[in-house]
Amino acid sequence: MELEHLFSSGKIGNVQIKNRLIRSATWVAKATEDGYVTEDLIKLFKDLAEGGTGLIISGYLAVNALGSATYRMACLYNDSYISGQKKLVKTVHENSDAKIAAQIAHTGNGAFIFGNRNFKPVGPSPMINLVINKPCRELTIEEVRQIIKNFVDTGRRAYECGYDAVQIHGAHGYLLSDFVSPFTNRRNDEFGGSFQNRAKILVDIYNQLRDDVDKNFPILIKLNTMDYLQGGLRLDEAKEIADILIKTGYDAIEPSSGRYDLKFSNRKTYPSVMDKKEKNENYFLQNVKILKPIMKGRPIILQGGIRNPLTIEDFIKQNVADFVALSRPLIYEPNLPNRWKNGDLSPPLCTSCNACLTVAATDTAYCVVKKKLEGNLDPN
Repeated sequence: MELEHLFSSGKIGNVQIKNRLIRSATWVAKATEDGYVTEDLIKLFKDLAEGGTGLIISGYLAVNALGSATYRMACLYNDSYISGQKKLVKTVHENSDAKIAAQIAHTGNGAFIFGNRNFKPVGPSPMINLVINKPCRELTIEEVRQIIKNFVDTGRRAYECGYDAVQIHGAHGYLLSDFVSPFTNRRNDEFGGSFQNRAKILVDIYNQLRDDVDKNFPILIKLNTMDYLQGGLRLDEAKEIADILIKTGYDAIEPSSGRYDLKFSNRKTYPSVMDKKEKNENYFLQNVKILKPIMKGRPIILQGGIRNPLTIEDFIKQNVADFVALSRPLIYEPNLPNRWKNGDLSPPLCTSCNACLTVAATDTAYCVVKKKLEGNLDPN
């Protein structure tokens, strides 16, 4: 069976993407300790590009030093990072017809679970970080405006590096996600209170970045739509926020949910869940269906537990989603899109064990199961 819809081209903004498969942004801990590009990081993206993915979204790039708390997190908050990022993008473009987007982020109150316990948490409002029992300092309004500028400057650098698009990271309990959630944002200034005010930081980032880059350069957002907190972000309110963002001009939305800090979210993890039951695949499908009617023709990206290529084909054919994004399956099989295109429609070899995320905390991301099978890792 040919997957004619899955392997048809589609557009985000004016960027033509050869198929509907996206590599969802993934922290891989392959930069230097100071956030510079390495040959290992370049090889990762080269393998993904040659493996047939239509659009690759990078792991998050820090927009300032305070927001780069994750172990070996790549950075782009000053011009010294540009040459390495240019080399990475050039490698993808020279070795494939894949497109590549830069995801930019500020870790805010997060990242401690990934090996860095010396960072100083900041957020929209004061709170206690339950995992390391550290207070999260409330940002001043001047600092919020400076962080908006940091996002804009980093997005402009991504554009100058040759990236085909940029994705703003507004999910998983990192800084922008905490601004959106009423649980973590209890400010009483222009950036807090109503959902319109809590979305203002995302609106301001878009508007200022749009002024700094080509009008056709796509600006996407990964957006939390539920955070599983009592008194936190609900899906119905997230729909209102998404509507604001589409009217502002964002070119695509990738809905997500949950937080990195499991003690807050009652063990519901951001989207790397370990449920292997077939009936529980595509666990953000409801979120996409709720947001799809307000997209005004802009693409919506389905991610989260995607495994069956025939189901994906049906989602695209029925216009449930415009693109689908995978992460963990492509860590095991970067050539998975080519395998499916060539007629082998068996599910990904990935077992959703999440060990790839665990090892990244002290080493670098790789598929532990694959290494064991290849005899490159002590099974004990």
